[in-house]
Amino acid sequence: MRIILVYFLLLLILPYNVAQAGVFERTLPNGLKVVVKEDHRAPVVVQQIWYKVGSIDENTGTTGVSHALEHMMFNGTKTVPAGGFSKRIAAAGGRENAFTSTDYTAYFQQLYKSKLPLAMKLEADRMHNLNPTGKEFGKEIKVVMEERRMRTDDDPQARLYEVMMATSYEELPYHNPVIGWMSDLQKLTVNDVSAWYKEWYAPNNATLVIAGDVNPTEVFALAKRYYGSIPRHALPQRHNFFEPQQVGIKRVIVKAPAELPRLVMAYHTPVLRDPAHDWKPYALEVLAGVLDGSESARLNRHLVREQQVAISADADYNDASRGPTLFTLDATPSTGKTVQDVEAALRGQIALLQKDGVSGDELKRVKAQITAAEVYKRDSVFYQAMQIGQLESIGLGYQAIPVMLEKLQAVTAEQVQQVAREFLQDDNLTVAVLDPQPLSGKKLQHMSEGGSANVR
Repeated sequence: MRIILVYFLLLLILPYNVAQAGVFERTLPNGLKVVVKEDHRAPVVVQQIWYKVGSIDENTGTTGVSHALEHMMFNGTKTVPAGGFSKRIAAAGGRENAFTSTDYTAYFQQLYKSKLPLAMKLEADRMHNLNPTGKEFGKEIKVVMEERRMRTDDDPQARLYEVMMATSYEELPYHNPVIGWMSDLQKLTVNDVSAWYKEWYAPNNATLVIAGDVNPTEVFALAKRYYGSIPRHALPQRHNFFEPQQVGIKRVIVKAPAELPRLVMAYHTPVLRDPAHDWKPYALEVLAGVLDGSESARLNRHLVREQQVAISADADYNDASRGPTLFTLDATPSTGKTVQDVEAALRGQIALLQKDGVSGDELKRVKAQITAAEVYKRDSVFYQAMQIGQLESIGLGYQAIPVMLEKLQAVTAEQVQQVAREFLQDDNLTVAVLDPQPLSGKKLQHMSEGGSANVR
């Protein structure tokens, strides 16, 4: 294990210093930040435009408007007809799509490097020339509502997570699903979408990320040519995101047609705010790796293989978001076992962590896995751009990437034990249970995303 860890540390440090040297940035006079990541291994380029607006910015009554606008962005401008954007990218041999999350909305294209001017021209056009019509909106909102039915309403696990989020968060807008509540979608109008577009879609609320086989100087010139004339405008005042401290365990049961029960235990936890000085988010990420992430991780080893109390058990934590986050444990009971059995087993693992901490071998394994995962991800030009865009959109900045990896490697066993004791407490906990109801002969398609992000 020591040899593997050293090997991956070398892989991490050496190429990433080179990679960081290939990142360039410039901010246009209208406020658009342009970040260029060189990668000359293949003659391809990725363009991503990230708007700093998501469901966290929405208000009661118009939830889902960010995602609805994402759909409308493909439905015509003053110069490009509905569907024309996608057709022109496809004709150029490229692929394109978009996604909406709690914290941001992003659009992307991946195509041959000589086609970058086309992608920029089209993306810049819809940044300020969108022409939403009632006719196109009427069609798209039906698509969105059907998407909600398929991905959430008819998916018991996704529904469970939606209810868990709504129960865990009382004041923070993470209470609302990204796709929106059905009652709001039914009332949403083209005027709501147009107003949202005019409020938030501006160059001074966006980051343009270009990655691939490009020359930074040429990219900056193209960005100025296509995006530079778009005027900036004043943005709405953003909310101060705050979630009051929970003062007692919450429990919720979701009844839905399903084959198996499921348990989710969600603990309120902090997110990364100061990459160079915070340590608890890094320790929580390592804690999640100790519990999950490999065949030898604790949940799989003890709950699935040894005790056979669960057929699956997972841990998850995301340290990068605009608002506070959750540390989640979820499991599906084995045949003959109940959700109460699974909860007792999960609580047993938490108690062991809090009492005895983690071993040196576990710590080395998790750090090696984290390092290896980051190295492998750099094989993807698209992922490199994604990482930059996400960090820029939540306010951390791409310069934090090497700092974050170094801090993860510096996490100690004592720190992992401390965050387990501090945050995995009942006063901080929401327990959500899926109570399976008869399927009535319907075959359910299980989705894995649970509504945290919606892709067109």
